[in-house]
Amino acid sequence: MKSNAKTKVKTSALIFYGLLGLPLAMAALPVYVQIPNYYTAQLGLPLATTGLVLFFARMFDTVQDPFIGQLVDKFGSSNRSWIVISAALLCLTFAGLWLPPAFARDSTTLLLIWLGVMLSLAYTAHSMLNIAYLAWGSSLENPSATNDSQQDTAYHQLLGASAWREAFGMIGVILASIIPSWIILQDKSSATTQLSQYAIGFTVLVVIAICALLIGAARPLCRSVHAVIALSTLLKNAQFVALLRIYFFNSLSVAIPASLILFFINDRIQAPEKTALFLSSYFIAGACGLPLWVKLAKRIGAQLSWQLGMLIAVLSFVSASLLGAGDGYVFLLVCIASGLALGADLALPPVLLTVVVNDKQNMGAYFGLWSLIGKFTLALAGLSLSLLALLNYQPNQVNQTNGLLALTFTYAVLPCAFKLIALFLLRHFSKSISS
Repeated sequence: MKSNAKTKVKTSALIFYGLLGLPLAMAALPVYVQIPNYYTAQLGLPLATTGLVLFFARMFDTVQDPFIGQLVDKFGSSNRSWIVISAALLCLTFAGLWLPPAFARDSTTLLLIWLGVMLSLAYTAHSMLNIAYLAWGSSLENPSATNDSQQDTAYHQLLGASAWREAFGMIGVILASIIPSWIILQDKSSATTQLSQYAIGFTVLVVIAICALLIGAARPLCRSVHAVIALSTLLKNAQFVALLRIYFFNSLSVAIPASLILFFINDRIQAPEKTALFLSSYFIAGACGLPLWVKLAKRIGAQLSWQLGMLIAVLSFVSASLLGAGDGYVFLLVCIASGLALGADLALPPVLLTVVVNDKQNMGAYFGLWSLIGKFTLALAGLSLSLLALLNYQPNQVNQTNGLLALTFTYAVLPCAFKLIALFLLRHFSKSISS
């Protein structure tokens, strides 16, 4: 289905487009949040070396994203072979991360190598599929729209595509936060079987979503012959560069607590049995808040809406720094408040990116660089594990005053500082884009 400036994309076509956001989010959450804790607390890997493996695997992922973005532009975001191959690789590596073979489990060195290889392949597959997916959604806007009515329709289509993508993504992260957390709490004899079933279920969801995307989704606009765009050309767009700075600090403020939340729940709040409740409430709040952020963005603009989301996030994480053992229900409120703010972080930045970039033929390259920034912050966040090890924090030990203080500062206080920097830059960006 092709869109134009006079015809709105049908809601059903946007739903079919958004469905792939569900398994993509399911793959992202375990890799960034649950896998570090799973391999250290459950499989016994040392914290410091695991942090280094995470850092180097994520740095590899960071470097490759611009090249993947160029390839997406070359072959087209709707290239069936590209999408099917990347989806198949994602399914295989998803299973490999959760189900390391027996020979790897018997050796710390082999398990570290297995983790590094599976992470690198999973990152590659996820980037291949996700960048093409984002470029597909951004190409629903018609660059020939000239009058205010046509441009308003195009902008609302972008918000609609982003809203459905992130709404399904929220469902994905809710599933991924509840199911593995519940499985890990079971005895080890049955956990392997249940994790296998989880990996199979993930594969089924990917197949359904890929079929929906290729058969029923809104089609991206026809493209002209692609010429590789240089990095220097991308960086000549001053508004794009300004938005990248905001995205860097905001992503870092999200990536650090995402890497440490399970450690914070286990050792600071001391309520590991409520892990699924905390994670699911966070993402359910995000899912409920997502349509509100989209609606608010249509009324007051994406910039102001995102600023409000940042303020809510800062207030909630400052509150988390004051909590300790036995404050589980208060932390639940923190999860809900910060989850509401998450919807703004998910839905609004890609819309702003599409607004400031007029070159719709090279959106893969722009999203590749955009993804590079996000992945680089995740790599930096992986080093937070090594930092905590240097500060004498040890997982699953509740009687370590200095270690728990270091955990609280790194999990709750440091992200607030980065979020405030992002808020300051966004306010400046909003003034420059409106002038």
